[in-house]
Amino acid sequence: MTRLLVPATSANLGPGFDSIGVAVSLYLTMDVLEPADAWWIDHDLGDDIPHGEDNLIIQTIQKLAPEVPAHKLAMHSDIPSARGLGSSSSAIIAGIELADRLGQKGWSEGEKINMANAIEGHPDNVAPALAGGLVIGVALEADRVLWTKHTFPHIAFVVTIPNKQLLTSQARAVLPKKLDFAQAVRANGIGNVLASKLAIGELEEAGHLMEMDLLHETYRSPLVPELKQVRQALDGQPGLYGTYLSGAGPTIMTLAHKENAEDLADILSHDIQDAQIRVLDLDEEGARWLD
Repeated sequence: MTRLLVPATSANLGPGFDSIGVAVSLYLTMDVLEPADAWWIDHDLGDDIPHGEDNLIIQTIQKLAPEVPAHKLAMHSDIPSARGLGSSSSAIIAGIELADRLGQKGWSEGEKINMANAIEGHPDNVAPALAGGLVIGVALEADRVLWTKHTFPHIAFVVTIPNKQLLTSQARAVLPKKLDFAQAVRANGIGNVLASKLAIGELEEAGHLMEMDLLHETYRSPLVPELKQVRQALDGQPGLYGTYLSGAGPTIMTLAHKENAEDLADILSHDIQDAQIRVLDLDEEGARWLD
């Protein structure tokens, strides 16, 4: 049996809107079973996730490598859907990896990211899902992404996952159509310096900048009141770097010293209602085959 592992992702990191993302230690796992008359994915993820050709993974395979013979697959996923943790990106990357392996395509990492972005449209999710670690990138065109993977310090991600879904389309709908020029200039500067501080591992300053976003969090915060609650609950606690809305939300991500992460998680477990609190690690490898 051949097994594929694809990590969850956390995008934006505050001001790095649509351009900065990290891979974290939740996973979509796919086992390649036997050839079949038609594509089929066994899973226990609920009725909302199709088993057959309506499944995003199978659609991706058929779009990119329609000649690949159908197989039976088995899937498990720790990545909750519509929570801002890249569940769609992980599915698309899984489809690309399956098409590449079963179709013997030999695609490069860059080619796979370009394909994924053409389907999903968010390089800050698809790039770290494939490459792992911290990725900074931009889509110059739908199928042309410029990106760089950076080393990242060994820190913990204290994750608050509200027990509710928030579709990306809903979170995008509340964003403004235009920004004041001065505000746009300031947002651009904050995002640029955040990227530079993350790239060189200066997390104290990066954490401060994470909480200065001007592009999306202000507009999305009414949809995710837990963001303000988490920041208030952790204010002044030792080992805290910064807190941001993960992707479109509603998940909230807090960067912390590893030795303090469990204490911060205990505070949130007490103060934040109707949410799962977890401590995750950075995934540095990205999508990989476990043969």
